[in-house]
Amino acid sequence: MKIKELADIAGVSVRTLHHYDKIGLLTPDTNKVNGYRDYADTDISRLQQILFFRQLNFKLTQIKEILDSPYYDKTEALQIQKSIILKEQSRLNSILKLIDKTISSEKGEMMMTNKEKFEGVDFSHNPYEEEAKEKWGSDAVDKSKRNLKKTGTKEAERRFNGIYTELANVRHLEPESEDAQQQIHEWYEFLNEIGDYSPEMFKSLGDMYVEDERFTRNINKFGDGLAQFMQQAMSIYYENHKK
Repeated sequence: MKIKELADIAGVSVRTLHHYDKIGLLTPDTNKVNGYRDYADTDISRLQQILFFRQLNFKLTQIKEILDSPYYDKTEALQIQKSIILKEQSRLNSILKLIDKTISSEKGEMMMTNKEKFEGVDFSHNPYEEEAKEKWGSDAVDKSKRNLKKTGTKEAERRFNGIYTELANVRHLEPESEDAQQQIHEWYEFLNEIGDYSPEMFKSLGDMYVEDERFTRNINKFGDGLAQFMQQAMSIYYENHKK
């Protein structure tokens, strides 16, 4: 999809999409023939998430941090966004009740103490933003960066390539086979050295390997069909290790 088409269906300006591209928030592939931006389905889904978070008053820098976090899972994000909206709906209902009570007080229909003028509503902070930051934000990302620094970038890259090469060597086996599951276990262990992945998160990551064309393309450089094989093997690994 071209940039003008996406702008029209999403209800945003072309200038906004250019800005998202410039700051690395939404970066589509560039057509090598005509130089135009080509938005894939994964880009469009990412834009939807960006706009959902914008409606919840998240800053662009925060949204980028969330979407790029190794802990990010789209389905989980949608569920949290729904929870945030329901909580916000409840909060707004509390404010409406307080406003109605204040109107009655101003009309002389009742008396309100100063304390009652602020009861039932917390004006001090945004707990929903904090909930999201706790899930995907700075602390989680910083932990991964610290662990990666301990491992060493070159060493981590060497092990990363080694694990992917070994997985490519067994990709023609059944994903539930002992050899395949042993190799996928090595991948799970490595991820948990630099991050904190539950079996559920591990499975979600595997799903991204086939849902996001960029993941698929990069992984399949190690061997045709590797992304699909890893997704299946990681799903089986989850079923064998879920609590």
